[in-house]
Amino acid sequence: LVAGWGSRVITAWETSPAGCMLVQSIANCTGRWLSSVPGNLQDDTEELLLDDNTIQVLGNDSLLSYHQLWHLSLPKNQLELIEPGTFLRSQGLHVLSLADNLLFTNYSLTAAALSALPALKALNLAGNRLTEDMVSILIWNLSSLESLSVARNIIMRLDSSVFANLTQLLELNLEKNYIFEIDQAFEGLQKLQRLNLAYNYLPCIVEFGLTQLRVLNVSNNVIEWFLALENDDLFELEVLDLSHNHLLFFPLLPRQSKLHSLLLKDNKMSFYQRLPNGTSLADVTVQFLLIDGNSTSITTVSLWDEVCHSNLSSLRLLDMSQNQVWYLPEDFLAQMPSLTHLNLNQNCLETFHLLEGDPLAMLMELDLSQNRLVELRVEVGAKDILPNLQLFNLSANRLQALPPAVFTYTRKITTVDLSHNQVDLCPQPAAMNKAESPPCVDIRGVETLTHLSLASCGLQGLGGQPFQGTPLMHLDLSNNNEVLSGDLRWLQDIALTLQVLSLRNTSLSSTVVDFSALSSLVCLDLSGNSLTVFPTSLGGLKLRSLDLRDNSLTALPADVAQTPLAKSLQKVYLSRNPYNCCTLGWWDSLQWVEGLHISDGQEVTCSYASHTWTPWMLPEPIVQSCHWQMANQALLYLVLALPTCLTLLVAFVVIFLTFKQKLLKMVKSRCGISGPY
Repeated sequence: LVAGWGSRVITAWETSPAGCMLVQSIANCTGRWLSSVPGNLQDDTEELLLDDNTIQVLGNDSLLSYHQLWHLSLPKNQLELIEPGTFLRSQGLHVLSLADNLLFTNYSLTAAALSALPALKALNLAGNRLTEDMVSILIWNLSSLESLSVARNIIMRLDSSVFANLTQLLELNLEKNYIFEIDQAFEGLQKLQRLNLAYNYLPCIVEFGLTQLRVLNVSNNVIEWFLALENDDLFELEVLDLSHNHLLFFPLLPRQSKLHSLLLKDNKMSFYQRLPNGTSLADVTVQFLLIDGNSTSITTVSLWDEVCHSNLSSLRLLDMSQNQVWYLPEDFLAQMPSLTHLNLNQNCLETFHLLEGDPLAMLMELDLSQNRLVELRVEVGAKDILPNLQLFNLSANRLQALPPAVFTYTRKITTVDLSHNQVDLCPQPAAMNKAESPPCVDIRGVETLTHLSLASCGLQGLGGQPFQGTPLMHLDLSNNNEVLSGDLRWLQDIALTLQVLSLRNTSLSSTVVDFSALSSLVCLDLSGNSLTVFPTSLGGLKLRSLDLRDNSLTALPADVAQTPLAKSLQKVYLSRNPYNCCTLGWWDSLQWVEGLHISDGQEVTCSYASHTWTPWMLPEPIVQSCHWQMANQALLYLVLALPTCLTLLVAFVVIFLTFKQKLLKMVKSRCGISGPY
């Protein structure tokens, strides 16, 4: 049943003799092994879905019964031919999908059929092994098209003749072809707004002048240069994706545009005005040799003037990750006062400057991870630094400290990642002389901070109260071998708010930490430690996820399935522990806990007689041997206890018989004397 809640209408699906599902004016015949279009569907069918069948030919009479058809879908058939008269009675067809077929075989006849569709708005020809000449013929008379996909074909070169008649086209998808050259192919598409050229072989884009375009995706090519026309025309461009290319320089963008998202990830970009050896290229120029037919022109530009000429005041997202940037030019970010997301991870940055009144006042997310940062600089006396920042990723750098009270300026900070830096948290041990105190990071009193990662920071105990006044909900202390040494009172400051805690690979033993106070905890990672006994303090928690992998546990408590922990757990990881095959009662009981999923259950093993087995496939002889072993142990305990009990009994009898007369006299004498009331 399909329920229309807004109109309180419930429509039942019906089944046609061809096996198609019918609802109102929609016929869904997907995956029915049909070799032809069913002729016994409703006459008023408007949408006909024939995906994933075996249709090879659409004949002239295939659609005669369906005069009101406006959407026809035929992807993943074996379609080789559409006969010229197929659509003569389907003049209202708006959407036609022919993706993943074999239309290259009879494209001329198919083109004649398509030319009879004066109202067609969207056409999908992806995955049909079409060349540019075939595409040109297929779409020649489709001037009404607004959306066209010819992705995943074998197009190699585009010129002005291919899309010449598509004057109404708004969206064009050319991804995953073999395009290496474009010669004014889009100049006549005055209404084109979205162009996808991803996954091709374009070496460069020069004289970019499609002012009407709003979204351009040229990612995953081999582009080394992107040069827009140097004029003052207003470009409608909003999104430009140049990621995964070979860009050597920051792109020369239009001077005037509406650009709000610029994606430059995974290129070879750098800035060269200052080189690492101290050389300055501030006055160096570059000459471009442009050859157009018999005419040759030389354009001379300063190496970095183009960065300053572009108006990037509307830019909100800039992704320059995975490049070779080792510094940012002066005032580079000053052109971007609206920037909210800046990604510079996996570059070569050694310093990063935060200035008061910086143009990054609107910035919400800043990613500087995986660089070579040794210093984060803040202007002396600055008090208004990154006021809207919420996420700050500084992981995998060479930092040892941050500017004092840097997080007090970021009034909205919620997430900080300092993992893989050799940092310590303030305060340092009181015994150390203040003058000799090593650098540290102070997060005390940051009232908005809820997520903190300190994985692999080399922390050696957290003295004092480093989290005081900070309502942490997610804390990652993994891969710090000595973080649990010393005073653990720091847990008290976050006991009421902490929900997710990772203590993976922290040399945790069973008696170090008492978890019972962490009443809000829902996710706990204790993997990669030295636990030999299940921590009893976990039994009263209401966790939803628990990770116990890579420890030294031989068993879990026999009554673990009856604890509050088991009733709340939804996901648990138990593998890579040396469990005893003869003490698997806890394992069997966990299988019956409702709602509990042992995520790595297929990897859990146990040991018996130096061999490894899976708990759910133990051979019957081992099961019987374990029963006998347990019975033998009980018998052994009984045999050991019986002589002791008999010895004590005999000793009692001997003592009683020896002192029988004296004991009786003593009792009689005491009981025979009357006492005052």
